[in-house]
Amino acid sequence: MLRIRLSMGGVRKRPIYKIVVADGRYPRDGKFIEKLGSYNPLLPKDKKERIKVEFERVKYWISKGAQPTLRVSRILGEMQLMPMPKPGNNPLKAISKKDRKKENKEEPKAEAKKEEPKAEAKKEEPKAK
Repeated sequence: MLRIRLSMGGVRKRPIYKIVVADGRYPRDGKFIEKLGSYNPLLPKDKKERIKVEFERVKYWISKGAQPTLRVSRILGEMQLMPMPKPGNNPLKAISKKDRKKENKEEPKAEAKKEEPKAEAKKEEPKAK
């Protein structure tokens, strides 16, 4: 299956990505069929040089059945070439990692406390009969 995806380049700590069409079985930075554009994540979002895409070639490859990856579909959505994908559901992403660990430690204790009153209620029922 053909994929429109990012291929990484650049040097250490300064990545630059090529937007390419490649077979899905090839490695990320391996052989590709055609280069469709480039993406530089280090530039500010308002600069035109951040994303360069050949729109006609992207439309051509999509018509031939190439599927864009999630990241590329977001980039194309920003360029208004295709509809923006739905955001994923990750409710824990807004909570800091430190707070997530605290919640995980508190949950087993809270569950144990919840179970104890249930056990006491069961003990009281036989006495009432």
